[in-house]
Amino acid sequence: MGRHRAPEPPRRGPARSVPGRIAVATGVTCCLGLIGVAGVAETGPAHPEVREAVADRAAADQRASRDVTRVAPPAAAALPPPAPTPSATATKKPPRKPVLPKRPRPVAGLDQRQMDNAKAIVDVGREMKMPRRALVVAVATAMQESNLYNLASDVLPESFDHPHQGSGSDHDSVGLFQQRPSSGWGTVAQLMRPAYAARAFYAALREVPGWEDMSVTAAAQAVQVSAYPDAYARHEKRATTVVSALV
Repeated sequence: MGRHRAPEPPRRGPARSVPGRIAVATGVTCCLGLIGVAGVAETGPAHPEVREAVADRAAADQRASRDVTRVAPPAAAALPPPAPTPSATATKKPPRKPVLPKRPRPVAGLDQRQMDNAKAIVDVGREMKMPRRALVVAVATAMQESNLYNLASDVLPESFDHPHQGSGSDHDSVGLFQQRPSSGWGTVAQLMRPAYAARAFYAALREVPGWEDMSVTAAAQAVQVSAYPDAYARHEKRATTVVSALV
């Protein structure tokens, strides 16, 4: 039985045919990379086109899985880092308000306007390096002349164009020291400024020989040439109190 039957030619499996070898090689290469190449080589000689197809596929897979690290391209690497996002809790500090000089507390029965004017007189005297006694003479003089108010003059309408705290009618006398523009003390605009008026008074006091040894009333009268020379004396005590509070 079977003796006279011609032996059947050996069947070729899928791996022995050319299409089969291509399919197997392709499948193995997809999963195992270069192992598929070795498997094909063991099956025997293959057509050149099959070897080229398998080699190309293996090389492509190897390039794709070579490394998992990534390097930023030069263009991206050159970009500056992103700016930090401001914190929600960060608060912007408000600008500092300018510190205003404190106004001196009134003493010796003066109101705030009188005290401010006395401070202007004292500040100018200290700037001019005048001794403390000169400050007392100046404040006492302004107390007598204008009661420490910056006065305009009813005789000079233009004096009302400048800041003032009342008015007088003693000729063309204006300001804290009732200095007269017609006598060369300065312009109306200048004499209506307390700092200028005080500076003019101190400059004239310096020109009086021996004023440091005079009484307050004598020193004041030497500058003011008032019709009431003894009137300044009664302000000496209050002027001394005011100067002590400001120095």
